[in-house]
Amino acid sequence: MHEHKKNIRWNTMQLLTLGFLGVILLGGILLWLPICNEKPLAFADALFTSTTAVCVTGLVTITPAVQFTLVGKVILLLLIQIGGLGVIACATAFFLILKKKITVRERVVIQESYNMDRLGGMVGMVRRAIIGTLVVEAAGAVLYAVQFIPEFGVAKGIWYSVFHAVSAFCNAGIDILGDTSLMEYVTNPVINITTMLLIILSGIGFTVWTDVITNSKKIFKKEVPRKWWFTRLALHSKIAIVTTAVLLVSGTVAVLGMEYNNPETIGNMSIGEKVMASMFQSVTTRTAGFATISQGGLYTESKLICCILMFIGGSPGGTAGGVKTTTVAMLVIACITFVRGGRDTECFGRRIDNANIRTGFFVVLVAFAAFLAGVTAITVIEPEDVPFIGILYEASSAIGTVGLTADLTPHLSRASQAVIMAMMYLGRLGPITLALLFGGKVHPRDKIRRLPKRRIMVG
Repeated sequence: MHEHKKNIRWNTMQLLTLGFLGVILLGGILLWLPICNEKPLAFADALFTSTTAVCVTGLVTITPAVQFTLVGKVILLLLIQIGGLGVIACATAFFLILKKKITVRERVVIQESYNMDRLGGMVGMVRRAIIGTLVVEAAGAVLYAVQFIPEFGVAKGIWYSVFHAVSAFCNAGIDILGDTSLMEYVTNPVINITTMLLIILSGIGFTVWTDVITNSKKIFKKEVPRKWWFTRLALHSKIAIVTTAVLLVSGTVAVLGMEYNNPETIGNMSIGEKVMASMFQSVTTRTAGFATISQGGLYTESKLICCILMFIGGSPGGTAGGVKTTTVAMLVIACITFVRGGRDTECFGRRIDNANIRTGFFVVLVAFAAFLAGVTAITVIEPEDVPFIGILYEASSAIGTVGLTADLTPHLSRASQAVIMAMMYLGRLGPITLALLFGGKVHPRDKIRRLPKRRIMVG
């Protein structure tokens, strides 16, 4: 039974890895076609754009607004949607549309791809995630239309609203407005609030959605007291919500404090506009990629804080990247438990399984190793006059599938851009696939005997 499950895990990992790679290559070929471009495009740039779209990152070497025709932009939008939902979810949706029966083996693949601990309700969860995604994207498009239709006209306004709603919800951060992202709307509350809501909702994860909605229905029906709303949530949902709130608030305060007098970012704004811009910067570093202030103009200390936020990313089960909020929170709690001399890692009255902690440690360590490898490679490739903090910023953005850029990616050499592409790809697959491959795996020796235990010196 264990071998069978291990084989399914391996096959699922291959499906995820090759599935994303296949979509990226196909997208690169399509975006390279003359019908998709207003002017000739190098295949390397087409492949880079396809990678950033499917990996829902947002780093670009060209300006999509002026490079691609309407056909190219539609293909770009489809790549973003596929990347946001994921290969498994899209394949499941395809089967559901064709009314094809989802077999037990396919259900296990879905379970493994989402790293869930139970098989029941997998197809229903994917169906709810897809429907929820389309509903929220539609709502976001309606809100964007309030600004874009009066500004660009009905047809263009609707198209811009749909594109940016999908891009924001999928945490892609790719826009078709120009070459300054959303900087022209830095003081516009409609664009800011709509974008932040879409980013937060998608980044919190579909499993949290289900949990919150289920508990809210019980409160609405008066099956449980209102004061029990939070306490009845699953441990995962509690940690995801609290950690997300802490990071968003602390990020806002940090950016506001550090950039308060910076004339290149928020220095010349009113107090209210500074708070809104700082909040947007904190939200967008959670793997979204849209920018309302110049990323190149940020102070060095602000860029470093943003690098940390980008590396952490959003929550599992959604469209966000990074090592995930729950992973970092769990490891922090484990460290606090160790310092206090505790035996079990406990949170909100529940004990976290040690296997969870080992998997989280593995994910963070491997992601950090990939990050360091990428930074080292780019530093070696690029000339010495390229600022190191800029390389750190682009690498953090790539491995966390964020898409914020300190105006460096378009100017990197092809070799460095290839490194960035590899980091985006690993960032989109990494935490999920690595946990999927190694999580819960039993070493052959553990099934036979255990070796004598010894201590080693650490620290």
